[in-house]
Amino acid sequence: MSRIEVIGLGAGDVDQLPLGIYKKLTNSDTMIYTRTNDHPVITSLQEESVHFESFDAMYEEEEQFGMVYDRIAETLIKYARNSDETLIYTVPGHPMLAEKTVQLLLDQTEVEVKVVGGQSYLDDLFTSLRVDPIEGFQFTDGTSFNRSDLDYRHHIIFCQVYDRFIASDVKLALLEDLPPDYKVTIIEAAGSEQERIITVPLEELDRSMEISNLTSVYVPPAPPTTLNHTFRRLREIMATLRGPGGCPWDQKQTYESLREYTIEEVYELIDAIDAEDDENIIEELGDILMHVMLYGQIGEDDGYFTIDDVIRSITEKMIFRHPHVFSDTKVNSVEEVTRNWEELKKEEKGDKRKSVLDGVPKQLPSLSKAYKLQKKAAKVGFNWKDVKDIWLKLGEELNEVQEAIETKTINEIEDEFGDVLFVLANLTRYYKINPEIALNRANQKFISRFTYIEKQFEKKNADMNKATLEEMDVYWNQAKERE
Repeated sequence: MSRIEVIGLGAGDVDQLPLGIYKKLTNSDTMIYTRTNDHPVITSLQEESVHFESFDAMYEEEEQFGMVYDRIAETLIKYARNSDETLIYTVPGHPMLAEKTVQLLLDQTEVEVKVVGGQSYLDDLFTSLRVDPIEGFQFTDGTSFNRSDLDYRHHIIFCQVYDRFIASDVKLALLEDLPPDYKVTIIEAAGSEQERIITVPLEELDRSMEISNLTSVYVPPAPPTTLNHTFRRLREIMATLRGPGGCPWDQKQTYESLREYTIEEVYELIDAIDAEDDENIIEELGDILMHVMLYGQIGEDDGYFTIDDVIRSITEKMIFRHPHVFSDTKVNSVEEVTRNWEELKKEEKGDKRKSVLDGVPKQLPSLSKAYKLQKKAAKVGFNWKDVKDIWLKLGEELNEVQEAIETKTINEIEDEFGDVLFVLANLTRYYKINPEIALNRANQKFISRFTYIEKQFEKKNADMNKATLEEMDVYWNQAKERE
C-alpha cells in the first residue's frame, strides 16, 4: 500500500530538530514535500543540499485556506499512489497541532499515513509567556474561528497568524468584545534564537511588527467587567442578586410576584417600538431578558429547572418546527411554512388539545384574546368569505347596542358592546392588524394630543377645568396638525 510519512519540523531553527528526524531528512535521496518553504529548518537543510518541493504557490492561487489544504492533501495522495517509495511530507511545528492537511490525510483510506512527530512550540510558547496552561487555555486557528466560540475567561492563543490580513481579521473579531486598548501579545518564533515578543494595544495588532508563519497572538483572560455584554456574565449577576448577600427584593421574588412587572415590561417595549426609539428598545429588551433570567434563576434556586433547560427547550422547538431549514425538507411559500408549523405543533404537543381554540392564554387581554380565538377558528374554515359581510355584521351589532341602551339592562348592554368589539377584532384580523397594538397606538395618540392641550392652557395661565369643549377642541386640532 502507498505510504506518506509526515514529519514535524518543530517551531524553531534546526538546532531544535531531534537528531533522528535530522538524519532522516538529510539522508533522504528523494524529493521531500513540504507545506511551505517559509521555515528556518527548511532554509538550513537546503544549504545542506536537501531538496524540498513546497505548496506555497497554491496559497496564491486559491482564495480560501480551506481550498489550499484540500488541494495539498489531494496532490500528496496522488503522488503517493504513483510512487513505489514512502513519500515524505514536512510541516511546521508538530503534525498533530493545528495542521489541517495532516487531518485530511488521516481521514482518508487510499494511502497509509504515518506521523513521525516533531516538537510542538506550545511548551516554548507557555514558557515565554510565563503562562501555566492548567489555568485553562484556548488554542485557536487564526485562519478559521468563530468569534462566538472564544472564551475570554481563559488564556487564548491564536496560531497560524500568517500575515497582516489574518492579524486584521483576528483584531476586528476581538474588538467586538474587548476595548481597543486591551493588551495582547505577539510572539514570533517562540523558543528559538529569533524569538521576539511584543505587547501592544489590541487596535495596533496588525501594524506593530513583521508577521510570518511563526507568529502567534496571545490574549490574556479578560476581567469580568469587560464581559458585561455576555450571556454568562448576566447569568452570574442574576445568581449573585438571588444568592447570599444579594438584593432583598430579588431574593423574595416568585413566579407569581413577577407577573405584573413582566406584563408592564412587554408594553414598555411596544411603546419603544412604536416610538422608533432604538436606544429605548435596547433598554426594554434588556428588561425583558432580565425577567427571563430571573425566572430561570428562581427555577434553579428551587431545584426545578435552570435557564439551560429553557434554552434547550426553545432550541429543540425551533429545529423541530423548521425542517425546511435544518433538514432536507423543502417549502415554496410562507403559507406552506405556516401550515407545516401548525401540523408540527400538533405533533409536538401529542395532539392533546380537545378544541381548535385550545392554547389561547387565559390571562391574555380580552381584545387580543378575541383576535386569537377568531384566528384559530378561521384556520378550519370558520371565517367570513368576504370582508363586506364583516362590515355589515358590524352595522348590525351597532344597531343592537342602540336597542339595548333604550330597552335593556346593563348586562345586556355590556353583551352588545362586547359583540361590537368582537367584530372589530375580526375586522383587524382580516386586514392583518393586531387590535391590541392598534388600540395602544390610539391610546398614545390620545395622550400626546391631550397633554398638548394641557400645556397650552398652562402657557396661558388659564384653568383648563373652566374651558369649554370648543376651546379645547381648537388645541386638539393643532396637536393633530403637528403630528
